[in-house]
Amino acid sequence: MATARAAKLQPAKPRAKKPRNDYTAPERLQNIFAALDQLFPQAQCALRHENPFQLLVATILSAQCTDERVNKVTPELFRNYPTPQDFAALQQPVLEREIRSTGFFRNKAKNIIGAAKTLVENCGGQVPRSMEELLTLPGVARKTANVVLGTAYGIPSGVVVDTHIFRVSHRLKLTREKTPEKVEQDLMKLVPQERWITFGHQLIWFGRKVCQARKPLCAECPLETTCDSPDKTYRSS
Repeated sequence: MATARAAKLQPAKPRAKKPRNDYTAPERLQNIFAALDQLFPQAQCALRHENPFQLLVATILSAQCTDERVNKVTPELFRNYPTPQDFAALQQPVLEREIRSTGFFRNKAKNIIGAAKTLVENCGGQVPRSMEELLTLPGVARKTANVVLGTAYGIPSGVVVDTHIFRVSHRLKLTREKTPEKVEQDLMKLVPQERWITFGHQLIWFGRKVCQARKPLCAECPLETTCDSPDKTYRSS
């Protein structure tokens, strides 16, 4: 009887936990890099520009606006005002009229003129080559600085996190963070530094062409079997 009672009092063995997916495993990351290389081997910045200053202005204009719209505005804008000195001399209402169609035009005009004045007064009219200096310019946060440093100068200062990269990195479960700054820190840990610039361009194009916001093209996606995002539109298994 004592033996039987003791047996009943033995604690139940804990159930084996179901192994969690390792979304940041090296093999999975390599599959993601390989798919992006195949899809977008020559991915470049979509903002048209001829020099670092034009890229800086175009990137500021691209906030809450499509690159296509920015590219319609900037050719005439840069013909009329080709240098930082030209922008620094502008009255804000004049620039507002020029960039109105990009949205948030008052704040953008204020920042562009402020950035141009800072470049003229403190940087000899040249766009800086360091994150620290770029972040002193009005309207410039890490995303804009990363775009300029990576695209204009080939300096891998970090990973650009725009709306496309923010969305795709969450769908692929490369991060759980809620702010672009923290998402960037996660991506910088996962992506080799020599890929930071290319990865940013590729993931932006991937977000535009395949992993779209409203209706991702999962049936056509080479990462479909790698992805288990809850908003998938197609599952092969």
